Formats: sequence, C-alpha cells, structure tokens
Amino acid sequence: MTTDGAAAGTSGHDDPAARMGTELSDAVVLFHDALGSLMGLSAPDHKALGILRREGPMSASALARRTGLTAGAVTGLVDRLERGGHARRERDPDDRRRLVIAAGGPVSPGLAAAVGGLTRGMAEVTAQFTPAELAVVARWVELTTATLREQVDEIARLRASEAAGSPSPDGSSTG
Repeated sequence: MTTDGAAAGTSGHDDPAARMGTELSDAVVLFHDALGSLMGLSAPDHKALGILRREGPMSASALARRTGLTAGAVTGLVDRLERGGHARRERDPDDRRRLVIAAGGPVSPGLAAAVGGLTRGMAEVTAQFTPAELAVVARWVELTTATLREQVDEIARLRASEAAGSPSPDGSSTG
C-alpha cells in the first residue's frame, strides 16, 4: 500500500512532519466527507458551500478561483447545491446583470450536532496549549494554508495550460 507521497516519489515514512501533515490532511478530508454525507453532498461540494457561508455571495468565476475548480465544474457544483436547497443563484446587488451564488437553506440538526462535537473537541485540544504554543500553531496553520492555496492555484494554471494544449512544465506537448 502506498501513501499520497509515494505517487510523487517519496513515501513520507521517514519524515515525521510529512507523515503528520498527511495524517492531518486525511482526517480533515474524511471529516468533511462525513459532514457532506449528512447533507447529501460530496466533500468538495460541502467545502465549497462552507466557503460561500463564510465569505458570502460570490460569482461563479470567483468561486472557481477560490476552489481551483474549472468553470464547468463550478456550474455542476452550483447545480447540485441548488437542487439540494443549499445555495441559490441571485442577482448581484452591485450589478444586476450578473449572478452571484449565495449559501442558503437551514443547517440540519445532525450537521449542527456534528459541528458542535468538533467545536467542543477542538476546545479541549486548544486548552492543552499555552498562548505562546498556540501562537506557533496558528503561524504554522496560516503558512500551511497559504502554501496549499498557492498549490491549488498552480494546479489550476497547469490544468488550464494542458487543456489549451500548451507544453507541460517538462516540455512535452499535451495536445
């Protein structure tokens, strides 16, 4: 059995930090898959809905940039969210010619209970650290989040380049 790192040529078994990061990533993705399943959504659809809930209404192109998805994938995602009553297309209040995607619909009791359980559990975890330790953890999370977002953007650029038939970074043609 291989890890995600094995696909890139490294197993990660010899690097405790890489293993810790991989295990955290796995746990987060699986948690959001479980939350999404409570709503009849996939993990990516649930995460996109979370972005809309936190950041407010945005255009489909802004949601595509924020998630790293293609325009076509965002159209399908919004269709699924809309069918499930989780989001709606609305006129942009600043430009009535444009549409924005807004989160909508009530949060189910099961979802609220699951998120409440995580909130309580994370409060217990946080209570075990000093303010100075939490500051280091917060810095790590901020830097890691920024790095992951940069990588999502880079992958989106690579995907767009490949779709356009441009040479890939190794110089081979993709089209």
